[in-house]
Amino acid sequence: MKWVFWGAAGLIAYTYLGYAGWLWLRSRWHPQPVRLGTLAPFISIVMIVRNEAAVLSAKLRNLMELTYPQNLAEIVLVSDGSTDGTNQILSDYAQDPRVRVIINSDSAGKAAGLNDAIQVARGEIVVFTDARQRIEAEALSLLLQNFSDPSVGCASGELMLGEPGSGETAKGIGLYWRIEKKIRELESASASVVGATGALYAVRRNLLAELPSETILDDVFIPLHVARQGARVVFDDRARAWDLPDLGSGREFARKVRTLTGNYQLLQLAPWVLSSDNPLRFEFVSHKLLRLAVPFALAAALASSFLAGEPIYRAAFVIQLAFYGLSMLAMVQLRTGVLARMADAAFTFVILNTAALVAFANFVTGRKAVWIR
Repeated sequence: MKWVFWGAAGLIAYTYLGYAGWLWLRSRWHPQPVRLGTLAPFISIVMIVRNEAAVLSAKLRNLMELTYPQNLAEIVLVSDGSTDGTNQILSDYAQDPRVRVIINSDSAGKAAGLNDAIQVARGEIVVFTDARQRIEAEALSLLLQNFSDPSVGCASGELMLGEPGSGETAKGIGLYWRIEKKIRELESASASVVGATGALYAVRRNLLAELPSETILDDVFIPLHVARQGARVVFDDRARAWDLPDLGSGREFARKVRTLTGNYQLLQLAPWVLSSDNPLRFEFVSHKLLRLAVPFALAAALASSFLAGEPIYRAAFVIQLAFYGLSMLAMVQLRTGVLARMADAAFTFVILNTAALVAFANFVTGRKAVWIR
């Protein structure tokens, strides 16, 4: 039982601390800064929508207000079987010569919509975004500066969770996302990022390939395909988009399950990600796959520490129980104080690993995760 406990504890520690520590060392031992410059190519901003009437007009106004030269940008919009007022809004905006609209009467999924948009996109750089997040005015221009470096094939912006006026949240999913962004920043500083921020990322048009129609994580599949062709995938924290930190516990949980299920799906759609064809294989396993194994490591650590009889393992068992008990305090909605922040962080950790278990169940049962708006 002792080796089970230490093996599980080692996997958990490496996933959340060891990998980040290695990236920190690598970024200082072998830094690879991006050579930024002024660049203004013709671009295509692509967005796939389904039943987004409530936020679509605001997002389109946001895109029109970006500081990038309007004569050097087109907006390609695809409606994926929308049944609310989305299609009418798109039709109204289609009167603008900068806007191109594709309305699909049947829903075929986001990946199919992306394929339709990429097929008609004319830009040298294709920019991907989603309907809900608001992009800062200068973000697009800043993001495109990365493509002055010929080694860069994909550039990802930064998703901020909170309000632009008051800054990011440090609670729950916001704290998790800040840690995730730090890992992406370290990956980018010394090599390439494993995935991109779906709210805002850009890719050289000639590096794009058709997505399998059932793809869940286009913002991971596309960057990995770019890296496979020998180009870098970088992260730029100056190019920011803003989103709400909490859309409701049920929706956030479903979204996380979908994301983690997408990591399993990548192994089926693109088995090359675990081969030498993937220059980011080490990063992909460390950043994405090991997180899927953490729930099983947590269970193994708890069981083995209970079964081992020595005092050190009994203490470890009590500490684990205390941590899970702390996570339950978040359910009573403590408002302020150190204890409230600790409880919220513990609860988020438990929820994320519960989502990983549900994703595993989806994988082994063959259940497909749907596109969540």
